[in-house]
Amino acid sequence: MEYPQEKVMPYGSEGKKAEQVERMFDHIAPAYDRLNHLMSLGIDRRWRRRALRWLQPFRPQEVMDVATGTGDFALLACRMLQPRALTGIDISEGMMQVARQKAREAGLDGRIRFRREDCEALTFADASFDAVTVAFGIRNFEHLDLGLREMCRVLRPGGHLAILELSTPERFPMRQLYRLYSRLIPLVGRLVSHDRNAYTYLPESIRAFPQGEVMSRSLRRAGFSEVSFRRLTFGVCTLYMATK
Repeated sequence: MEYPQEKVMPYGSEGKKAEQVERMFDHIAPAYDRLNHLMSLGIDRRWRRRALRWLQPFRPQEVMDVATGTGDFALLACRMLQPRALTGIDISEGMMQVARQKAREAGLDGRIRFRREDCEALTFADASFDAVTVAFGIRNFEHLDLGLREMCRVLRPGGHLAILELSTPERFPMRQLYRLYSRLIPLVGRLVSHDRNAYTYLPESIRAFPQGEVMSRSLRRAGFSEVSFRRLTFGVCTLYMATK
């Protein structure tokens, strides 16, 4: 199935989406954390904790964090879930260089490893992980269905998937406020990261991404069961939860 967000690309129609996303994140990596927390007013930390609290009762020992970026979610997962090992994967080496430095400074580099992987063609064996997480990266997939199937493949039977993704509020007045806010994102992004395209792409990719029940159906098609979702902070973010 083809999704609208698969055609939304940072730098227009030149090249594949995955290549453009890699180039974009390599470019904005130094400013990414500062911008991320600034534009979410720090609420993104609360969203991450909510997702990990859902996973805690399952006590996953082998965890994979997809689209790990600069490693914020991976490091928090390591602290909150206390897994035996955590693997963070991404296509951007620039982002993971920041992540590796954070892990060293936190003394967690012995339990966390970061490696470059294509989320649509993972090199891991079937049933390798007890839990898979994705925070604010799944809308960047070039082919969503392929990425979801790969995450299902590498999960063990009974394993759990937690996805956090930004979404568009549906109710007044948050919907109207969000529209205004999304117009400011490219300006702030250009000032801090010097890449206007990256932060023009952000609100466009959020609007185009399948949300709520549409995303839930995609998860079921990929092989997941017990699929549910919760809208957080008036619908600005959505947490998807699923079991293999």
